Amino acid sequence: INYIKMHITIFYKGKIPSKYYGGTSRVIWYLGKELKKLGNKVTYLVANGSFCPFADVIYIDENKNINEQIPLDTDIVHLHSEIDEKLNKPTLLTVHGNTYNPNKIFPINTNFVSHSHAKRYGAEAFVYNGMDWSDYPPVDFLQNRYGYHFLGKAAWRVKNLKAAIKIAQKNKKTLEVMGGNRINLSMGFRITLDPHIHFHGMVDDSYKATIMNKSEALLFPVLWHEPMGLAIIESLYYGCPVIGTPYGSLPEIVTNDFGFLSNRLSDLIYAAAHLEHFDRKKCHYYARDIFNSNQMAEKYLFYYQKILNGENINSQKPRLAHVDNKKFLDFYWD
Repeated sequence: INYIKMHITIFYKGKIPSKYYGGTSRVIWYLGKELKKLGNKVTYLVANGSFCPFADVIYIDENKNINEQIPLDTDIVHLHSEIDEKLNKPTLLTVHGNTYNPNKIFPINTNFVSHSHAKRYGAEAFVYNGMDWSDYPPVDFLQNRYGYHFLGKAAWRVKNLKAAIKIAQKNKKTLEVMGGNRINLSMGFRITLDPHIHFHGMVDDSYKATIMNKSEALLFPVLWHEPMGLAIIESLYYGCPVIGTPYGSLPEIVTNDFGFLSNRLSDLIYAAAHLEHFDRKKCHYYARDIFNSNQMAEKYLFYYQKILNGENINSQKPRLAHVDNKKFLDFYWD
């Protein structure tokens, strides 16, 4: 489809680029790069200290309102952080996380990052996050693989590192933990003594690639409705099937060809021990072809165009459709 060329201002309260974790800053970096490649003008309105070689960068001034800081020739503003202000320009808001407030009502032109994420807010509009895979180190299909990896903020209890460790221990395999440390003080004092569990802290892309190229699978037993999960698509890209829980976007992304889902520990232990039927190349091509930044940018352009034509991308203003009072979703430890 040939969209009209436009000037898109991308607003985000964080910094770009992201050296380590930063899911949202990584996504907006690749989105801007792809929008530019497709012939559009991109301006980032982001935190002080940001830089970008392919787009204009304006630092957010906390003393001014946002409207004053948006370039005059902007066609549409794409928000990746929420603001209280009403903008004068056509606007799209992307929600990357979860909210638990049933009274919170989002603007009608809000999109989410997976179908299940949108559905939880009674919305239709979603765009999968996509990576620019040419930025990633190559995948090694010939490498002998042994053990598993965990990728995510290990200190967050919803990420359930405890279950990932259990799965590795029961299968007498190593676990490479990226995004956490052996001693965790954020939840009281927790220390993991097992020498087969290796902690790597926050890692960059090349370090991550080295680990995932040797890994048999990603262990991802989350206890919340994962909106999308960059760890999932990065792992699949490196030929690693996903052993996880059936929550949030996992059932729609991790179908039978690409992993196994259950909220029962014994099932996950068994699945992690029997990975031989997964095709690593198939996992790789799936991530590469579906979850790439070109697909992401094209779908956003479709939504931008709709909004500029005066249409809405949802039939009603999104709000939490079902209030779940559980802090952690069900997980059976037997």
